[in-house]
Amino acid sequence: MTFAIWALIAGAIFTAMALSGTLLKRLPLSTSMLYLLTGFVLGPAGFALLEPDPIADHAVLEIIAEAAVLVSLFAVGLKLTLPWSDHRWRAALRLATFSMLITVALLAAVGVALFDLPVGAAILLGAILAPTDPVLASDVQLSDPNDRDSVRFSLTGEGGLNDGAAFPFVMLGLALLGLRDPGAGYARWIMVDLVWAVAGGLAIGALCGYAIGKLVLHLRTRHREAVGLDEFLMLGLIGVAYGAAQLAATYGFLAVFAAGLALQRSQRTMVGTADASPTEKKIEKTLSDGRREEVATDPKLAGAYMTQAVRGFNEQLERIVEVAIVLIVGAMLSSIELPRNAVAFLILLFFVVRPISVWLGLTGLHMPRDQKLLIGWFGIRGIGSIYYLMYAISQGLQASSAHLMTSIVLTAVAVSIVFHGVSVTPLMNLYSARRKSRSH
Repeated sequence: MTFAIWALIAGAIFTAMALSGTLLKRLPLSTSMLYLLTGFVLGPAGFALLEPDPIADHAVLEIIAEAAVLVSLFAVGLKLTLPWSDHRWRAALRLATFSMLITVALLAAVGVALFDLPVGAAILLGAILAPTDPVLASDVQLSDPNDRDSVRFSLTGEGGLNDGAAFPFVMLGLALLGLRDPGAGYARWIMVDLVWAVAGGLAIGALCGYAIGKLVLHLRTRHREAVGLDEFLMLGLIGVAYGAAQLAATYGFLAVFAAGLALQRSQRTMVGTADASPTEKKIEKTLSDGRREEVATDPKLAGAYMTQAVRGFNEQLERIVEVAIVLIVGAMLSSIELPRNAVAFLILLFFVVRPISVWLGLTGLHMPRDQKLLIGWFGIRGIGSIYYLMYAISQGLQASSAHLMTSIVLTAVAVSIVFHGVSVTPLMNLYSARRKSRSH
């Protein structure tokens, strides 16, 4: 296919995105649903213009999915502005740990029962599908840093943390399959893959984000240097945090998420407290007067301006990578050969495993029932699962297991895009209306 045809297709997709954004917010549809359909039409089942093979092309697909998740995790970190002492963090942390562990265990048990998988393959399948998605879940996550809704905050925090927190269980599944050395008595898995990789990834990312944020603000407010090119700051910080974490044998996903968290918190130390940061309206007014450099170097405005500029570019980039990944998923759907009991597996995943894991994970927290129900439903599966699948294939996963998991994971992602896309607008509108009625 010629470059001119690709340019035409890409141009049409991006134009449709720009024109339909407002309309889709009012309808029980999501942009991801449209990208999925477009990918299917462009794939082997339609015009055969896009023909990715999940097995043969796993190396390229792994890189694309990994890049998409990194961009999204950094964006999530920038949005979570609540102080650590806020009670809403407890729900997010429980979802990303207890609920995820329960999900892996339940899905592994279901995999053994329905597909007669060996324990290692079952744990691997559970770990691949356990993370909720930070890319495709934008409609139920925090819309801006000032959003304080408990449901949105919990889902956003969960999506940011569990994409990295699931990695140890992917490693455990690979070790049980003989594709990775777990060490004597699984000591290597416990000490390196679980403890060090998680804690080290978070620490390295936080250090990178905090140090680079402080350095940029110091240069801007004290020396009027390093002004502009905030887009490169974002890409550079993602690269530094990810690269440093990987070289230290820790998890790059957690490092990039922590870097986003630390960057937006580094601005507060420049002015003493979080309350001293100016509102976005004040920044916008100053910018509208053409005083961009003045805003970027003002000790009271520089931090908030830097975070706002980085966040804006990151969100646009996140939308672009979402288009690319979902198009590819749509094109790969024609390669699916659903095994027996696959429908039962998907029903259990969305209607049993997710609600149970959320309910158990949040036990003891004072959270209204309707909020728990919403969180239990919106466990969106997406690009994180695609990345883990491709990673497992690249580690030498047996062909029969690779084909089975590919079919299940791709179907789960597609079903999640459709079901959650259809339900997000009416359910969130109903939830918002109930919140308003309770507040009056």
